[in-house]
Amino acid sequence: MPKEGAANRTVYFRGQEPVLPDPGGRLPVALAYPGAVRAALSALGWQAVYRLAEQSPWLVMERFFLSAGKSVPRSQDTSSPLDAFPLAAFSLAFELDGAVLALALEASGIPPLASQRSGYPLLLGGGPLAFLNPAPLSPILDAWFVGEAEAGLIPVLERAAAMVLAGAPKADVLRELSGMPGMYVPGLSRTPVRRVVPPGGRVLADPACSSFVSNEAEFKDTLLLEVNRGCPHACRFCAAGYVYRPPRQARVEDLRDIVAQVRPKKVGLVGTALTDWPELPGFLRWLGAEKIKYTLSSVRADGVNEELLDILRNAGLRTLTLALEGPSERIRRMANKNLEPDVFLRAVELAAKRGVNHLKVYLIMGWPLESDEDYAELERFLAEVCRAGKVGSGKKGIGHMTLGVNPLVPKPWTPMQWAPMASEEVLEARQVWMASMVKPLRGVRLEGEKPFWARVQGLLARGGEELAPMTLLAAREGWRAAMKEYAANAADVLDRERGQDEPFPWECVDVGVSRQALWDEWLRYKEGRRSPKCPDEPCGRCEACSWQGP
Repeated sequence: MPKEGAANRTVYFRGQEPVLPDPGGRLPVALAYPGAVRAALSALGWQAVYRLAEQSPWLVMERFFLSAGKSVPRSQDTSSPLDAFPLAAFSLAFELDGAVLALALEASGIPPLASQRSGYPLLLGGGPLAFLNPAPLSPILDAWFVGEAEAGLIPVLERAAAMVLAGAPKADVLRELSGMPGMYVPGLSRTPVRRVVPPGGRVLADPACSSFVSNEAEFKDTLLLEVNRGCPHACRFCAAGYVYRPPRQARVEDLRDIVAQVRPKKVGLVGTALTDWPELPGFLRWLGAEKIKYTLSSVRADGVNEELLDILRNAGLRTLTLALEGPSERIRRMANKNLEPDVFLRAVELAAKRGVNHLKVYLIMGWPLESDEDYAELERFLAEVCRAGKVGSGKKGIGHMTLGVNPLVPKPWTPMQWAPMASEEVLEARQVWMASMVKPLRGVRLEGEKPFWARVQGLLARGGEELAPMTLLAAREGWRAAMKEYAANAADVLDRERGQDEPFPWECVDVGVSRQALWDEWLRYKEGRRSPKCPDEPCGRCEACSWQGP
């Protein structure tokens, strides 16, 4: 039986579909993911909401996968159209999701702005955008749940269901919800709205896992399993390291219970700091003994050792993913990425000796205050990496390496919220230079996001409610037309360093990390000074530990 804190899981495998309960006395709720089926079935947040809501006696959850086309969105379960539901909940993880949302509303005949909808449906947003920056989509949605689903989303949905089923007007429902923990109803809620998180301190008491295991998923036929939430290393560009403070780790017995209940053929371990979890080697050995295959998301180079690589090799894994992040030691120090070059090279050398065939390395370009010297150092270092791993040499080394390079998108609730973003021209020049770096390196391939799309994300990440019309324009005419129309907004949001006391549109919510702590880290970035990682006990530096809890 599961230990206390590890809830029973009903997981649907390929070919299985959930049987909807009798709708009598229950409210039909559209649970929508703005993306393809394969992405939704690999999104743990969306699936966690489905699992929790499916257990409620007040709700009938129906799944929607929203495409970027103009067809009418219909339920995966009953083929009912979106406008047939009095309540629709949208899982929003990426800045570009807004245009997909707008397209779905237009195709469904639902007015796109909340001010145009006095009656139902009630549109509720949730997911990472809710506690990063809900402002750009707030004129479109009626309300937001700001926090983690396990911390109170279901009571919100059930309260709304009870009122809707009793015939309450939408305005009354919104007034009621505006006072509930974690609820942001623009114009009604007292701001800033505190992000709600489950109790439990440093323990991830209810780790998320897949509700659907399918070959349609991005990670085919794999039970995704959350090992940790948040990260203690305090890299200054990483939103997850700040909005999920303090970091939490799952209990190994809980994860074993989930696997024992589900009995999947394959498990994918998900987390921002997998090698920080002390139970990782033992858990991987246990999975192997149970004849269950597994994969890992990226790991820190300082967590790579002979023991881990031997376990991975014995399981047949031949791909290793490492995050280098900064192009030089100087930039990594500024970003608080505590990674020494020799440690990274040692990890690559060990990987080559232990039979890793494919090395993936992640890198970020476009850092504030970066220079050509940083990329000259990168060019030399990539050559060292190839030598250490014997990449592409065919001499019992790493067969090939993929260098994934993406532009830095400064995010809210990180020290980078004050930073300017590199221009499209600068980012394109960096890409050209890195392509020339990689060209003479045998077995190395360069991949990366186009600077244009990074700039779109950057604008939406730190913009305000004035960008809602931009999202509607993008839904109609595309993002290039929208960026051209809103070029002045982009320049103001992206191309300047913000002032210390400048108000931000995302401060309608409060994630728990103090503004002063973030400002101090921004100054330390510019000065090139490192900060310690989050300690195991509360330290009072950022105030998140004392704040935690609903």
